Amino acid sequence: MSVKTGGDPAGDGGPQPSDEVYALLADGATVMIRPAAVSDEDAVLRMHRAMSPENMYMRFFSLSPAAAEGEARRICREPAPDHLALLAWLAGELVGVASYEVAASSPGEAEIAFAVADHVHHRGVATLLLEHLVSAARGRGIRAFKAEVLAENAAMLTVFRTAGLHARRTQADGVTDLVFDLPRDEADPGWEPYLDAVAQREGTADVASLRHVFAPASVAVIGASRKQGSVGRSILRNVVGAGYAGRVYAVNPHAHELDGVPCLPSAAALPEPVDLAVVSVPAPAVLAVAEECGERGVGGLVVITSGLDAAAKAELVDCCRRHGMRLVGPNCFGVAVPGADLNATFAASQPTAGSAGLAVQSGGVGIALLDQLTRLGIGISSFASLGDKSDVSGNDMLMWWAQDTATKLAVLYLESYGNPRKFSHTARHLGATLPVLTVDAGRSEAAQRAAASHTAAAATPVVTREALWRQAGIVATRDVGELLEAAALLATQPVPAGGRVMIVSNAGGAGVLAADACSDAGLHIAVVGKRTQQALRRMLPSGAAVDGPVDTTAAVPPEVFRSCLELLAAEEDVDAVLALTVPTAIGDLAGAVLSAEVSKPLVLSSLNQAEAVRLLPGAAGPVPSYAYPGSAARALAHAASYGAWRARSPGTLPALGGLRRADARQLISGFLAGQPAGGWLGPAQVGELLACYGIAQVATRPVTSEEAAVTAAGQLGCPVVLKADVPGLVHKSDAGAVQLDLHGPEEVRAGYRALAARFGTRMSAAIIQPMITGGTEVIIGLVQEPVFGPLVVFGLGGVATEVLGDRSARLTPLTDTDAAALVRSIRAAPLLLGHRGTPAADLAALQDILMRVSRLAEDLPQVAELDLNPVIARPDGAYVVDVRVRVEPAEPTDPYLRRLR
Repeated sequence: MSVKTGGDPAGDGGPQPSDEVYALLADGATVMIRPAAVSDEDAVLRMHRAMSPENMYMRFFSLSPAAAEGEARRICREPAPDHLALLAWLAGELVGVASYEVAASSPGEAEIAFAVADHVHHRGVATLLLEHLVSAARGRGIRAFKAEVLAENAAMLTVFRTAGLHARRTQADGVTDLVFDLPRDEADPGWEPYLDAVAQREGTADVASLRHVFAPASVAVIGASRKQGSVGRSILRNVVGAGYAGRVYAVNPHAHELDGVPCLPSAAALPEPVDLAVVSVPAPAVLAVAEECGERGVGGLVVITSGLDAAAKAELVDCCRRHGMRLVGPNCFGVAVPGADLNATFAASQPTAGSAGLAVQSGGVGIALLDQLTRLGIGISSFASLGDKSDVSGNDMLMWWAQDTATKLAVLYLESYGNPRKFSHTARHLGATLPVLTVDAGRSEAAQRAAASHTAAAATPVVTREALWRQAGIVATRDVGELLEAAALLATQPVPAGGRVMIVSNAGGAGVLAADACSDAGLHIAVVGKRTQQALRRMLPSGAAVDGPVDTTAAVPPEVFRSCLELLAAEEDVDAVLALTVPTAIGDLAGAVLSAEVSKPLVLSSLNQAEAVRLLPGAAGPVPSYAYPGSAARALAHAASYGAWRARSPGTLPALGGLRRADARQLISGFLAGQPAGGWLGPAQVGELLACYGIAQVATRPVTSEEAAVTAAGQLGCPVVLKADVPGLVHKSDAGAVQLDLHGPEEVRAGYRALAARFGTRMSAAIIQPMITGGTEVIIGLVQEPVFGPLVVFGLGGVATEVLGDRSARLTPLTDTDAAALVRSIRAAPLLLGHRGTPAADLAALQDILMRVSRLAEDLPQVAELDLNPVIARPDGAYVVDVRVRVEPAEPTDPYLRRLR
């Protein structure tokens, strides 16, 4: 969180808006956390005086009345770099205080202290405050926390034991002394355990808060109209029609009863604090209704209404935060939990209960997916139309599904991401147990404009989304149809162990189409073993092809086709079976496929099928059947890719030698001190920055005359390259600022003169380097994406980088597995891996540079852009030739801190 002074102009010590963040306690209650201010002293003193004698003794090791007064003064003194105090407010009441004081004798350590009001013990107040202290302290360079705890203070010892921080513990005279090491960054060995502990606590709290929305005991529909076919009336009718067993209320001041539900004049008149209120009123009335709901104690709001401007949405969120309500929407379609007979949407039909968790930003797409998943028989475990995502988001839904035993696959349609790094972490954990699917929507410029117009969210660059999905193991499809095809397979079949597909058909042409489709999708056509081929020849009619793909011929009877499938599925080198059938008068081969006893993934393509995809009852459960071989192949490819991601090692963040991180920070801060608005680093600064991270650039000499160029060329050895150093010039080759392959003094002089003549006084110097020949030119880049944070880009480099657009990306930090996958992810990867007898490039050197750039990005958020282009990858190393770095002011953020949007 941001740490600044906050104050209370009224002088009553209540919470103020500056620097406020909201977060959830373990039971789902919303608290506000902010730095203490001088004006909070009375509130802090009142809280301490109200504490029980036992609580006071545990905090101060004594019962002295003066302790509370001294603590209030200490907590609420003027802010300074050597101390910080945070306050937790619940429903306007101060319920927790946490602080750290930097030890004068050890600037990198700070002593921490906590106090929690008696009536909120065991709700996670101290743990939440500790996490916020850790985040703030790490931002200030504090490396460790110290605490003294009475041995009988079991509650506080539990907070520290379960925090996820590595602790050193000593005990003497009934007092436990603890020292906690704070993880410095994501490369620190203590980072992942701490992050996992925080994520587990966040999931628990989030799920508790969402029970009001997805497991409500009571529902109110506010704005249920007397007019048939209106949105509010349709929602009420769906709630009643679904058979919801909880208490239902309708709010309409102009009606006495609607659809058998008595009407109330206002939300304030509700007879109880209902769990869930669905609001469908005109936009000008939304804020007043929300305030009434909050004052009545409503647990969650679903705001259907659209047309709220940014200010109104901000007020709506503030209202929900103050009253502890979770908010779905606004501008949404509703929520549904068919297994609980809850349908608080205005869908035209009732969705059926099933295994797919579904969350969408587009109501129209949500309606279509509800209907299609119901038609397929997959069904819905829980559904949320997120709309403008002012509060409840894809992150929340992932956490809900992680604990929901009914959910077997997660389906998302998102057009924006509020906290993508936390989303990635949550999706990775969920993806380890169940598949997460999405649609790659907004790939074109027109689609991005459309998405922004109806969700009021900034579009996310395609390469950034793809980086997120790849690292999180999310199955990303090109359209809704492809998503449904993949969902049908992943909902019913085991995840393939690999990409080797056995194709079996009763029509040779169908097998050819399937083989092409599998190859196009990146799958491998399985080849039948010799012994199995012999067995197939004994089973099948003459003329059958038995080496793979297998063509049984159209004359094969159903029982033989089934035996053929079972035999081939048992092959060790087969990961999945794709059966294609064309109907004949001999028998129903589709039925033979469905009755086959196959333990591996089995998919059917019935070429006479009317539906694009459907689920048919099979011997071991439903079997997906596709109208076209290409659809079946794409679904198998998605499943195989997901299986490969799940099976891969997550990798490690290796210890990188030769880092001078403090020097790098000093270099960047010094540059910004001279250029507060930022700008491009000069060649010498670029070289020093790379050296701080152990990235070697080819020998580079700046020269300002012909003779200096000749001397430098003699030192470097010809041939050499000359480049004009022109401030602001980005594409040197396009501008004629590069002179290549210069041999001897005369060519060097001529090259320098040519550059000087072209650029005149704009050229501050010329850069001379040895000419690196051979190898493959690649680009390694870094960009600080506004929402997603640092992104490392890798692709084909040199002048081809923009023409061919062959590049891929990953979010930082890169593990060794990420770096290896990134090198292999571009279309030109065969050039690096060794192609047609050429030796492979030094992949280890490329991966090392990628991980060093990743570390630089994590350490220096002020580096807005960094391009190493080209990097020449050869068998004997990776040579960084040209570099440019742009710096701008930036503050580090903590995307993993527990806080609400």
